[in-house]
Amino acid sequence: MRPTARLLQHTARVTLFTRKNCGLCDTGKSVLNSLGKKRSFEYNEIDVMAPEQEQWKNAYEFDVPVVHIQRVFHTYSKPDIATEARKLMHRFDEDQVEKFIDEAEGHS
Repeated sequence: MRPTARLLQHTARVTLFTRKNCGLCDTGKSVLNSLGKKRSFEYNEIDVMAPEQEQWKNAYEFDVPVVHIQRVFHTYSKPDIATEARKLMHRFDEDQVEKFIDEAEGHS
C-alpha cells in the first residue's frame, strides 16, 4: 500500500549521524526511539566512521551525534542533507526533535 500524497507532504525524515562506541550517540538513538513510539517519521542512521560515509565525516564535526530533520515530499526522495543542513542539532532532547519535526512538517 502506498501512502497518499497528502500524507507524504506531512512526513519528516530524521537522519542521525553517529560514531561507533559513542555514549552520546547511544543516548541520541534512545531519544529518537522514544519519540518514534509517539509519532511517525522516517528514520535513517549514518555511521560517519564507515569508509563509504567519509563525505559526511568531512562535511561536519562529529564529536557528538548530529540529527538532521527535513520534510519528505515523496517516498523516493533521497536526503539532501548538504543543502538542507539548517536543522542540524548536537546534543538534542526529545522536545527539541519534536519541535523541529513539527516545523519540517509545516505545523506551528
